[in-house]
Formats: sequence, structure tokens, C-alpha cells
Amino acid sequence: MTKILEVKDLEISFDTYAGKVRAIRGVNFHLNKGETLAIVGESGSGKSVTTRSIMRLLSSNANIDAGQILFKGEDIVNKSEKEMQKIRGKEIAMIFQDPMTSLDPTMTIGKQVAESLRKHNKVSKKDGEKAALDLLNLVGIPEAEKRIKSYPHQFSGGQRQRIVIAIALICYPEILIADEPTTALDVTIQAQILELLKEIQTKIDTSIIFITHDLGVVANVADRVAVMYGGKIIEVGTSEEIFYNPQHPYTWGLLGSMPTLESASKQLYAIPGSPPDLLNPPKGDAFYPRNEYALQIDAEQEPPFFELSATHKAATWLLAPQAPKVLPPEEIQRRWAIFKEKQGSQGGIVDEKQATRG
Repeated sequence: MTKILEVKDLEISFDTYAGKVRAIRGVNFHLNKGETLAIVGESGSGKSVTTRSIMRLLSSNANIDAGQILFKGEDIVNKSEKEMQKIRGKEIAMIFQDPMTSLDPTMTIGKQVAESLRKHNKVSKKDGEKAALDLLNLVGIPEAEKRIKSYPHQFSGGQRQRIVIAIALICYPEILIADEPTTALDVTIQAQILELLKEIQTKIDTSIIFITHDLGVVANVADRVAVMYGGKIIEVGTSEEIFYNPQHPYTWGLLGSMPTLESASKQLYAIPGSPPDLLNPPKGDAFYPRNEYALQIDAEQEPPFFELSATHKAATWLLAPQAPKVLPPEEIQRRWAIFKEKQGSQGGIVDEKQATRG
């Protein structure tokens, strides 16, 4: 597949009164043309900072200390603000978390949706309004022709999020970054927005980076999943590999904290402790103090990535050849058993070498 975006050895820090916070520490990932990549992790793991750096929308105290962000093979890290303005909204667009703060309460939604198109493509007011109407219909705003001159406060939360999506899509960008776009919405509307993103991706052939702290949200949306912790990506794989055969104890914890029908009568698992202080990043594995499966080497040396397949790798010493055999939590074993049964019923082949330990 063709890589449309590649992030290499990205290092980002923030200057604060307390000192330099090393928020992003050697992040590597890529996005293929037409795919959806989900980046998941707890709040503070570095998801939003990483994706905002792609748009070059970091705060004034942020520094990109090292690394490359290659968009269609061209490094955008050193591009000027004027050059980035030609890319933002037109080639790379972003859907922000809170639709109410993303919309201007003094402008009609038609003007807001058409604004980026008129700026980048220099279209007339009439053509801009027509394009805005087409997008509002595409994202499912009811009676769009009548409501194009309405203001944000006249719409529900779910409808406002659809309008924000329309604004991001008006120039048919090649990359769409969705930064927790469903967090403020109820479960029913959340499902509708996720389904909408899948439909739109098919229609306009865009690539999506989906940011969330909830693995359950991306189960049926993402092609691949990257798990972040402590400013690093610690596991990456296809959606099936991450959900059914995760290898990093942190990913086990994230999946274990998801409610299921089977866990309805049980107390949900919570990962103990707190994320690391990145003013003074830990010497070894950042997850070591919270990892009940930790080895002595985790406190001393950062683990490299161990490859399990062409698409799946994880940075944990538990995958080292000399590591003791560790059984994952029962919930993870149950997921793998369901996956094997499903593959078998469909005539698929399960590679036992890639199976979860135990």
C-alpha cells in the first residue's frame, strides 16, 4: 500500500516553569492511503500532541526537537507558517473534540462550512454555498436547504458534530484527523458519527487518523491501531491483532477496562497508578511501575520492538526469547479463543506462533 504520511523518530518537548516536559519521545508510525489508523491511550499519553504536530498547531512553548513528518514524501517539519496554511484544511484537515467550541456562534453554518473552500480554492460565494449545502446533505443534516442559514446554537450536539465534520471535509482533504470526535456525545449519536465517518471515507477516498482513549470506540472503524503510553507508541497492529491478540501489558489493561456483556456482573479492571512524569522520563520501560508482569530489566532498560507478524509489533521485554512464560489475563485469553473459533468456522488459518502467550 502507498504511504501518504510517515512520522519518523519524532521528539516534542514543552518549555514550562517546572522545566522541559518531553511529551513525545521517538514516535514512529505511518498512514496508508485510504486506511483508518486509530491512536489510542490514556489522557496524557501524547495522542493529541502527536497529531497536532502534523498540522503544526502546537502551542508557542512547544518544540519539535527531532524527527520528520513526511506528507506525500515531503518533510513538513521545517515548512513556514505560510506554507502550512496552504496545507491545513485543504490537504490535511482536523475534526476537534468539542463541536460547540469549534464553531463560531456569530456565523451561520453555511458560511462556516464554505469558508475554507473559498479561502483555498477562491470560489464564488454562490459556488461556496452550493458546495456547503452538498456537504451538509452528505453528513446528514436534516432539511439542509432550510437550515444552511441557521446558527450553531440552533442544532443538537450530534448535528453540530456533523457540521464540524462537513467543515473539515469541504476541500476533500487527503488526510482527516479526528481528535476524539465522539467523546462529548451519547452512545447512540456516537455510533451514528462513527458510521458516518466510515461512509464518507468510502465516498471521498480519504485517509483517517482517529484519536481516542477508548479502544471500544474504534473496534469496527480502524484498519490498524497504534497504542501510546508515556509519549511513545508501545504496540501497533491490525485491528484484529490488537483486539484479539494484544501483547503489551498496557494494551491488556486498556482492553480489560472495557465493559462487555460477560463483565456486566463483575467489577471492571482499572490499571493501577498514574502515567509517568515526563519532566523526568523513566530510565527503563515507562509502564514498569504500573506493570504487574514487570521484569527486573524493565526498570533498567527500555524494551525494543519485537515483531510478531509483518503488521504486529510490541515493545515489551515479555516477548524476549529468554523471558519467562506469562499468561495474559483471562479476558484476553477468552478473546483469543473466540477469534480462533471464528477463524475456524470461516475456514481461516490461525498462526499459533502469533497467538497470545499461553
